[in-house]
Amino acid sequence: MTPEEHLSAHDPILAKIIQSTPTFKKTDWNQDVYLALLESIVSQQISVKAADSIFARLRALFPNEYPAAQLLLEKSDDELRSAGLSFQKINYLRNVARFTLEKGIDYQTLDALSDEEIVAYLTPIKGVGKWTVEMLLMFVMNRPDVFPVDDLVIRQKMIKAYQVTETGKVLYQKLHQIAESWRPFRTQACRYLWRWQPES
Repeated sequence: MTPEEHLSAHDPILAKIIQSTPTFKKTDWNQDVYLALLESIVSQQISVKAADSIFARLRALFPNEYPAAQLLLEKSDDELRSAGLSFQKINYLRNVARFTLEKGIDYQTLDALSDEEIVAYLTPIKGVGKWTVEMLLMFVMNRPDVFPVDDLVIRQKMIKAYQVTETGKVLYQKLHQIAESWRPFRTQACRYLWRWQPES
């Protein structure tokens, strides 16, 4: 049974969303968790277009357009600011670089861990929150059963699709309850919700 067949069989509302929404095209990050983390930090709280532009300028500062950890740490504030980065994001990027050199963020090591263990391993990096790691799990490591309930778009789409009226902690409980029927394919369900265009 495909993820789509499982989701459709267990959730009639999601079945309709899947029918009306294009399938997700898998992205190829070459399993570079370190680079994906850098980009996710650059992308925080700004538009996709702005993030793409800043990340491209950041990469242009380095040989082969690759901000290797040691080289990143050697760049001055002014050099990194020239890419359009805030001081806070510069500090966060350096935190990732230091962590990479000290503990490692290679795909093979992380891939041996569970989703929860990866979250616990990476979130001590200041600037890397649970949501950031969940995006990494979904889009870089292709983990099949991630449910990023802290993602605003996912919450908004679920509230609309399932006509959820609860708020606060009860809202989160309700969303988790709905997503239970999606296991073990919660990642794929969320990919459809992100791309779903509800009728206004």
